[in-house]
Amino acid sequence: MKDTYHFISESEAVHHEELHQLYEDIFGQDRKILFAELKGKKKLSILAVSRNGELAGFKMGYEQKNGRYYSWLGGIKAEYRKQGLASELMKRQHEWLKREGYHSVQTKTKNKWRSMLILNIKCGFDIIGTYTDSKGEPKIILEKKL
Repeated sequence: MKDTYHFISESEAVHHEELHQLYEDIFGQDRKILFAELKGKKKLSILAVSRNGELAGFKMGYEQKNGRYYSWLGGIKAEYRKQGLASELMKRQHEWLKREGYHSVQTKTKNKWRSMLILNIKCGFDIIGTYTDSKGEPKIILEKKL
């Protein structure tokens, strides 16, 4: 089995059928929602992993403000979960962020996504706050100094 890590450019992402399908499979939302939310994001990056030529997962984010990056959205195809791909994507994303001059990375998650919460904490994130979103669901804000 061969894993390949690569960036997908914003212009490539618009027409990347595999990425669109993976987003819909993981999040159960139409891809139009994704692209509506991507518009206007500063310094968007999409780090992806392919296994044996098939897109297995991705991690998207963008610059929030000077020196801080927001790791917004990511996921791994169901059959490739629990194989270390999410951890490796996060590690590579953080290495790239350091090279790009960012000093911190922030993310948000929900208590119901325990595996993501645990992974973030294992990878050095601290819980810095909570809030209730527009749907009435509690969200957890995490940040890591790079």
